[in-house]
Amino acid sequence: MAIPIRNKVFDKIKEAGSLTDVELYKTLAKDKMVLSEDKFNKILLDLEILGLIKVSWITKDEKRIEVFVVKEEDDKVDEENRKMTEKDYEASFPGFEK
Repeated sequence: MAIPIRNKVFDKIKEAGSLTDVELYKTLAKDKMVLSEDKFNKILLDLEILGLIKVSWITKDEKRIEVFVVKEEDDKVDEENRKMTEKDYEASFPGFEK
């Protein structure tokens, strides 16, 4: 089963972390994945809609493409609940004293 082109493009972006659309197109061309400009832009749009990449304009003709990273915040309430649950679990064993 063939890997969709969109996945291959995303893998290239992930490897680089951040690059321009021109650099990405050249990288894909080196790997013998020649795409029309319309198809290339459609793939970038799909990846952006899926929330996998972030595309921003640098100049009139050049775009910056970055992998979108979501930072998870540690919720203090959830952390305390987890600690209490662990403590209650450990205390439920007979003969357990701390």
